Amino acid sequence: MESYLSGVLKQFEYYKSLGDRTFGQLTFDHMRWQSCENSNSISIIVKHLTGNMLSRWTNFMIEDGEKDWRQRDSEFIGSFESKEDIIASWESGWTCLFKAIKPLKENDLGQIVYIRNQGHTITEAINRQLAHYAYHVGQIVFLGKLIKGPEWQSLSIPKGDSSTYNKDKFSKEKGRRHFTDDL
Repeated sequence: MESYLSGVLKQFEYYKSLGDRTFGQLTFDHMRWQSCENSNSISIIVKHLTGNMLSRWTNFMIEDGEKDWRQRDSEFIGSFESKEDIIASWESGWTCLFKAIKPLKENDLGQIVYIRNQGHTITEAINRQLAHYAYHVGQIVFLGKLIKGPEWQSLSIPKGDSSTYNKDKFSKEKGRRHFTDDL
């Protein structure tokens, strides 16, 4: 389970980095773009993720993960004034998450925590949020790629480069390492 904790931290760091690298390619207007009135822009997705992270990870071992002060519906209304505001919000959510998870020890993982009065082991709660965040970060990346079109800089193996990438990977000795170690 010790490898679970270090691995899950690396996964969260990886998804954060995908968002960071997407934001680096976009302007404020790009981040506010919506395909239609009922769709979410990148800035709205960030606002929702931040609200979720702050609610879930603030005092998560002693308080329900859905806080009384959270205003989830307002997370889906664009209100950021600048790209810097979006990024500051994004950072505050991730800071809260890492502050909550980094101190955990193996013997904490079976403890029950609650989200809307539903009990989860800490492992289950982490897995739930990891899947949720990956889902939304994927949306952020997809929207960034859609907005930038041919100017998009790939965040993974670019089309047509799989054989070169695999050749490099297979040229190294087998060993236990996390896939994000080389990023």
